[in-house]
Amino acid sequence: MKILHFLLLSLLVTTLVLFHKASNVYARRHHHISNKQKNNKTLAPLISPVYAPARSPDYAPSIPSDPSYGPAANDTTATSCIFDVTDFGAVGDGDTDDTAAFKSAWKAACQVENGVVLAPNDFTFVITSTIFSGPCQPGLVFQVDGVLATPDGPDCWPESDSHKQWIVFYRLDNMSFTGTGTIEGNGQKWWDLPCKPHKGPNGSTLPGPCDSPAMIRFFMSSNLVVSSLRIQNSPQFHMKFDGCQGVTIDKLSIFSPKLSPNTDGIHIENTKSVGIYNSLIHNGDDCISIGQGCADVEIDGVTCGPSHGISIGSLGVHNSRACVSNITVKNIIIRDSDNGLRIKTWQGGAGSVSGISFENIQMENVRNSVIIDQYYCLTKACRNETSAVYLTDVSYKNIKGTYDVRSPPIHFACSDTVACTNITMSEVELLPYEGVLVDDPFCWNAYGVQETLTIPPIDCLQDGMPESLAENVVSTGC
Repeated sequence: MKILHFLLLSLLVTTLVLFHKASNVYARRHHHISNKQKNNKTLAPLISPVYAPARSPDYAPSIPSDPSYGPAANDTTATSCIFDVTDFGAVGDGDTDDTAAFKSAWKAACQVENGVVLAPNDFTFVITSTIFSGPCQPGLVFQVDGVLATPDGPDCWPESDSHKQWIVFYRLDNMSFTGTGTIEGNGQKWWDLPCKPHKGPNGSTLPGPCDSPAMIRFFMSSNLVVSSLRIQNSPQFHMKFDGCQGVTIDKLSIFSPKLSPNTDGIHIENTKSVGIYNSLIHNGDDCISIGQGCADVEIDGVTCGPSHGISIGSLGVHNSRACVSNITVKNIIIRDSDNGLRIKTWQGGAGSVSGISFENIQMENVRNSVIIDQYYCLTKACRNETSAVYLTDVSYKNIKGTYDVRSPPIHFACSDTVACTNITMSEVELLPYEGVLVDDPFCWNAYGVQETLTIPPIDCLQDGMPESLAENVVSTGC
């Protein structure tokens, strides 16, 4: 019996010792957590930066603009490291300069795969003009859930900072700019500068420094996703893409007052394979503007207005060559705008605009609803030139609604020497917003066809092709 008691007591002591050792090991494992591990938080699924657009481009671009492209997009088990800017010293009180904290968070996130720079909600962060550059590891996310703001106007802008841009994303691949927050431009004091249009006495424009910063610029980057943010009150352009390839923009809200000067919503140039989807743009200039060097662009499900509509151009300034091709604009609403669907070029340019499709467009009180202007000029001193950017293969289908009667609803002013060709009109019905008089369209040296009876009838569109075209269109070089 004594032997049995001894064995049982030994077993109990051994069990207690082992349990105590295991507890100490567990405690030590959770007591020593490095500062680096604190910043490497796991990204919750609810703030995943990956969004699938409601529609995918009909074409197959060389670098897909669909954000589901790439191995990480569909891998929901992939973990991401969050670098919260408040962990790097950002205050977020709407007054303190948090630029250094954002730069430090960016530098850390750039070095890891699927890194996230997080500007959390319930904070207002102010940063000065900054370039966030790469190359970085793939899957980088810049996520704004709070408010990210510029300094408050020209007087608060650091003298050493560029007055032409605020945030620049440079040389990045497979990066997302997203979040549930707001990007605030504090543009009012820039718009009120006396050098801005109609701000001087009696509507004049006064001399003096007049540079105003574009708000967000992507430069020399690829495979980009921009989604879900509210971007407002930019001093100048809200968002620019230059020298990029493979861009998806989805579910953006862009807001500035109707009379804010030069506040284009989205501007792209020298950029290919672009999809712009399901967004709302209310601003003082072009809703979306497409500059030279753009190809394979789809704009689908966007509401514009008030604005200056959707513009291709201006192209060919200072006798330059411009090439734009394969642009699809569909399922669009344009309201209370100075222009609707516009293509504008300067005299003396070269190159071509081709493969343009406008389809399923609803107009509400739009001036210059459908316009091609190859005599674009900002002053009265522009000379007549014989060369021009060649426009061909432009289609308008199912364009309906009302127009502002101050201008004809359809205006095709093509170059004297280089005609516009292969313009196609189908199911175009535009009626006056006020009154009953339907204005006649205007055409000059424009060739094409009405596939259906349009309202108003476009009797001025010429059939066939001009005999002199081959002589004046030497080589577009596109």
